[in-house]
Amino acid sequence: MARFIDEAVIEVAGGDGGRGCVSFLRLRFKPRGGPDGGDGGRGGNVILRASNRVVTLADHSYFRHFRAGRGQHGMGSDRNGRAGEDRIVEVPVGTVVYDAATGELVADLVHEGQEVVVARGGRGGRGNKHFATPTNRAPRYAEPGEPGEKRVLRLELKLLADVGLVGLPNAGKSSLVAAMTRARPKIADYPFTTLHPNLGVVALEGAEPYTVADIPGLVAGAHKGAGLGIKFLKHIERTRLFVYVVDLSRPEPVQDLLTVQAEVRAYRPELLERPWVVVGNKIDLPGSQQALEELKQWAGPRGVKVFATSALTGKGVGTLARALASMLEEIGGGPAQPQGDS
Repeated sequence: MARFIDEAVIEVAGGDGGRGCVSFLRLRFKPRGGPDGGDGGRGGNVILRASNRVVTLADHSYFRHFRAGRGQHGMGSDRNGRAGEDRIVEVPVGTVVYDAATGELVADLVHEGQEVVVARGGRGGRGNKHFATPTNRAPRYAEPGEPGEKRVLRLELKLLADVGLVGLPNAGKSSLVAAMTRARPKIADYPFTTLHPNLGVVALEGAEPYTVADIPGLVAGAHKGAGLGIKFLKHIERTRLFVYVVDLSRPEPVQDLLTVQAEVRAYRPELLERPWVVVGNKIDLPGSQQALEELKQWAGPRGVKVFATSALTGKGVGTLARALASMLEEIGGGPAQPQGDS
């Protein structure tokens, strides 16, 4: 299985155009038939295509150079050269493309099959037949083909998920994804087990399926580089609904929630304006009921919904899944679009 890599820098080059041909019609009974040099073919384009068959940018972090085919040169007898072959480069759905030199947003590929031309091929040169005039009936020159466009691109993958799970390390986010979906992320009883986002699909009878992603654990000071830092927070930028997962076995559940929200605020304050709920996980552990009551007392006056779950036993998971489906239906819309450079 390919490693999960969500950033890559690639070089792309359109194909060079073919040169025009210098040729003259030579027939037995028509020795001065005139110029008949054909045009060169245009160079091929480099095209990025969003595909669900690709889930990571790993391939593009190793193979970085993509060039389209060059156009064929023009030929005599008014024969034009063939166009160069386009180069199709598949990237994951959710890939944002930037010009590495300027930082300009080139494209945001959020739909299967969506394409963008990122390097155009050069125009083919004209053959000498185009340059014949009454005073120059036998031009002995033709145009060279134009070079293809070259540029360096920065690719950034932002997962397309309806629901994003955020919380401290070991809060049980990956376990919840596994309990709600058929995803099988790595799960262990130590911090930072999850080293990349996990994505799963929740399928409920009578409801639209939706995707849920867990974001590797934040810690206090993550925006300054502590723990895993905030490198994966870009994956919640497109989510319509946030779920803050709190470990009910810890002594200060409200403070844990506020710590995570503070890191989200430091990363991008407007994300806190998205709809969100709180999930108290590990309700099966001793002392969890008291922690749950603390969360509810804090959330009640603020109108925040609190759910209690045990990813281990499955308690409350079905209720949570159905509630999220209803909330997504009320929210409506598709994935959020990127907000500036990251």
